[in-house]
Amino acid sequence: MITAQEKYKRMRIILNEKQWRQFLAIEAQNKNNLALVAEEAGVSENTIRRGIAEIENGDLYRPGERIRAPGAGPKRRMETDSTLKADLEALLEPKGDPMNLVRWTTKSVDHLAEALAAQGHQYKARSIYRYLAAEGFSLKANKKNIEGIGHPDRDQQFRYLSEQCRLFVDQQIPIISVDCKKKELIGNFKNQGREWQPKGENTVVNVYDFESIADGKAVPYGVYDIIHNKGFVNVGIDHDTAAFAVESIRRWWKSIGVFLFPDQLELLITADGGGSNGSRNRLWKREIQQFANETGLSITVCHYPPATSKWNLIEHRLFSFISINWRAKPLTSFETVIELINHTRTQQGLMVSAIKDDQIYPTGIKVSDKEFALLNLHRHEFHGDWNYTIKPQTEPSLPSVN
Repeated sequence: MITAQEKYKRMRIILNEKQWRQFLAIEAQNKNNLALVAEEAGVSENTIRRGIAEIENGDLYRPGERIRAPGAGPKRRMETDSTLKADLEALLEPKGDPMNLVRWTTKSVDHLAEALAAQGHQYKARSIYRYLAAEGFSLKANKKNIEGIGHPDRDQQFRYLSEQCRLFVDQQIPIISVDCKKKELIGNFKNQGREWQPKGENTVVNVYDFESIADGKAVPYGVYDIIHNKGFVNVGIDHDTAAFAVESIRRWWKSIGVFLFPDQLELLITADGGGSNGSRNRLWKREIQQFANETGLSITVCHYPPATSKWNLIEHRLFSFISINWRAKPLTSFETVIELINHTRTQQGLMVSAIKDDQIYPTGIKVSDKEFALLNLHRHEFHGDWNYTIKPQTEPSLPSVN
């Protein structure tokens, strides 16, 4: 199916001016929207009004009728104003690859018309729009693609992380991908997305999404079991701290992991390089040590390199499906959040469970050099800052910071 714009473009080629006017006039009458047809066809509304008047007066085109004398008709503004084109292109500041046919500009046609008027040019916004389209410009939105500065060892870390996962999978040792999903305000707020509803019915939500009128904030920390394709989400009510991150892993292990992997003495965690589970976060390592002491697990952690968080498996194997499941549904309570997460399923077999975490996790907790030196931390030969194993301590055990 062709678009309206493409249809009008094709018809303009085969019709003369009078036929074109009258064709658009009929289109406008059929659609009962003159402005829309004018916009889609790229003509002025006066052109269509003239066509309507001709039809009403019986002045229809007759074969052989001369439309205008050769060379007649008004000259285009670009032809009569010698500096207009140069001044317009100077204002456009075209961006993009000069070898590409499509370019884009940051200014609206109204602003361009105002700027040209200030320079003494009379060029309407609609004429500028047609000129831009003819010259290969198009409207563009911002595209998210830049996360930050890539690390030179990025590819090597990906290969190392992949190799570690393969070794653990071969031995059926548990591997989890962890991260904190975007925090969500609790209340009758708009949630992105659309869902089918009966005609005339709409879900009405608050106009403003102010935190001050929310009933709290949900902090969903996820644990994704790569081997079994199962997800677990610990929904907190406070801050996303390292203590909260490790408590989420602890809850997953106690409620699910220990039953799926009985008698296992090892665990592999893949995590982003920043945030509550960041590679430089001392409290994260201290809490992992405490967890290792409690469970007897030898815990290996591999971090994704900087500016690669979107490659974390949990993002597109768990969080994306949770977002799809609750799209367009206001998260009016923590119970709603928990229920929607618990009902997340996929045809590939993903199953998700969620619980609420009512604990308070204070920020600003520091781990001293002396305390950090006591950790049973073994850094790997390759990028020990990103890859390390924390084994249970024999003595002394660390007190909990919760």
